[in-house]
Amino acid sequence: MPTITPHTAPAKVVGGVDTHLDTHTAAVVDTVGRVLGTEQFPATTAGYTALLAWMRGHGQLARVGVEGTGAYGAGLARLLHEQGVEVIEVDRPNRKTRRSQGKSDPIDAITAAKTALAGQRTGTPKQRDGRIEALRNLRVARRSAVEQRADTQRQIKTLIVTAPTSYAPGYAA
Repeated sequence: MPTITPHTAPAKVVGGVDTHLDTHTAAVVDTVGRVLGTEQFPATTAGYTALLAWMRGHGQLARVGVEGTGAYGAGLARLLHEQGVEVIEVDRPNRKTRRSQGKSDPIDAITAAKTALAGQRTGTPKQRDGRIEALRNLRVARRSAVEQRADTQRQIKTLIVTAPTSYAPGYAA
């Protein structure tokens, strides 16, 4: 009689990411919160792709909790969204937790994963595309131009005030 092997679906896992300017530290936990691994990746497009592949290597990726989806984690959140992964904005660990567990990037990534798993202090990150993003970019450019104009006016005024009198208009030598 042939042996029947039950088909097992890949285990569901949840990811968490502590984001920084140059690197992102990722963690993967199973559905009961056991840590399956932590790893650090460069904060580049290639690094984001490697991070996602690494997480998916642990099982069926249910969701990823990312700290700072509006700042250092924006690129990663965009790639995860494009790949059909549910992204959840998680707050950084509170001070009490940080004091009791210590501060390290792997601990913060694990905390992000467990927070996403539990559904605590989470939100859906804003998508950084479309008309709203275009308007935001225009507002940033306008604000920069206004500030630059004010800086230029201050510099001109300072030059006029501090210039030697021999350069003053109408000065006869």
